[in-house]
Amino acid sequence: MSFTAHKFKADLEINHIEVLPHFKVEAKDRAYQFWERNSLGIDLVNEAMFIQKLNYIHQNPVVARLCAMPEDYYYSSAKFYEKGIDDFKMLTHWRG
Repeated sequence: MSFTAHKFKADLEINHIEVLPHFKVEAKDRAYQFWERNSLGIDLVNEAMFIQKLNYIHQNPVVARLCAMPEDYYYSSAKFYEKGIDDFKMLTHWRG
């Protein structure tokens, strides 16, 4: 999560500086926070479970009516998994 948070921050500093203040926190150990402090880790014990969780994550913006299709949501990895397009240049695994 730390690696991804640093990537988010770097991208926001370059491409979306106006969004960065939304993640500002008053904490002793960090200036910005992208994840909930009490995130729930779930072991992905097999490929079927991984796919189920990935689909769930990709469907969240659709359920929230932020987009019609998961790959249409800009901040989702769905486009990468569906079309192989990585807008953020940080995804490394694709099952084609």
